[in-house]
Amino acid sequence: MIKINLLETAKGKKRAGGSAAPALPTMEMGDMGSPKLKVLIIVVLVGLLNYGYWHRLDTQSKSIAAQMQAAEQKNRELSDVKARFLERQRQADAYKRRVDVIDQLRDAQTGPVNLLAMLGQTVNETEAVWLRKMDDTGPSVTLDGTALSTDAVANLIGNLQKTGFFKTVEIKETFQDDQIKEMQAFQFTLTCEKGKS
Repeated sequence: MIKINLLETAKGKKRAGGSAAPALPTMEMGDMGSPKLKVLIIVVLVGLLNYGYWHRLDTQSKSIAAQMQAAEQKNRELSDVKARFLERQRQADAYKRRVDVIDQLRDAQTGPVNLLAMLGQTVNETEAVWLRKMDDTGPSVTLDGTALSTDAVANLIGNLQKTGFFKTVEIKETFQDDQIKEMQAFQFTLTCEKGKS
């Protein structure tokens, strides 16, 4: 119950003018309720705050669960893409290996042809030189032939080095052939080490 006193009271001293000072209105609050009511109000307020905090956490939990579900779906899609990519990569690697094998076989097939063509052209461009025999042992080639002079053998060596096909060209032996009586002839043997192609 609230009481408001709007009447003047004659409490206090009078002022110099002889009149009494007006009294201010007062307000009495009365009894605000029992302690049980106060405790109940506090419990209700704490409950409301607790419910609000729980609701906020529950909303966050549902949001995180939805994000996790979306992330798991995305992960499944990406794992499918990754599996397809790895399968295609494996197929591409197998294809590349096959192509490399075919290229190696093609190079091995044309390697001797290229060597013979280069040797034939080089010998044709060198005067007074004839080849009798050629042995291709893999890393090196041995050439046996006949020349009309030692200068012709030196020219052949120079021409073979100019081709770039050989790393080194060395003369193994040369001698004058006594069986040919009509002219001067030299037998020679060259060892040519193949370069990296």
